[in-house]
Amino acid sequence: MQDKRITLAWTGASGAPYGLRLLECLLAADYHVYLLISSAARVVLATEHGLKLPAGPDAAKLALCKHLNCQTDKLEVCGKEDWFSPVASGSAAPKTMVVCPCSAGTLASVAHGLSDNLLERAADVVMKERGQLLMVVRETPFSTLHLENMLKLSQMGVTIMPAAPGFYHQPQSIEDLVDFMVARILDHLGVEQGLVPRWGYDHR
Repeated sequence: MQDKRITLAWTGASGAPYGLRLLECLLAADYHVYLLISSAARVVLATEHGLKLPAGPDAAKLALCKHLNCQTDKLEVCGKEDWFSPVASGSAAPKTMVVCPCSAGTLASVAHGLSDNLLERAADVVMKERGQLLMVVRETPFSTLHLENMLKLSQMGVTIMPAAPGFYHQPQSIEDLVDFMVARILDHLGVEQGLVPRWGYDHR
């Protein structure tokens, strides 16, 4: 049976709408999502999307489910130091994880295996278990250090997906740009999506 569990992490990089839309799509696809939210991510989410989450994991879960109008049994919000969460152990963690949006700081921490919090530990677990890790990096311009960290992770099998939406589908709104990026992430995860038509198919 397909393991329809996934870890999703939000960091303090700009791009909170990407993460929120991705969460919505994963839940709609009947995935069980373990959501990790950094303190900075909460600030960015409130700033960019106007959504202020309560501090506690359970309260944050209820607020997100209410906002997305989804069932609570498919979402689990983990505390930053919830070391008993399944995502902290290779014997229990989902084999797939997406960091979206991913800050340059998180990129560096994961590249060097620091594991100072649950988010970094979860990424480390997926890598050591030879799972699928996608990092949607949102920074510009990239410094040499950023590029070196991305190369290092790419050489270890991590998929680096800079938040760089295309324009060939002629987006008419910010939501269209967000959907483009989320659609590419879903494609890499093997999740069916109808957000954006694939190149060439809408012209045949």
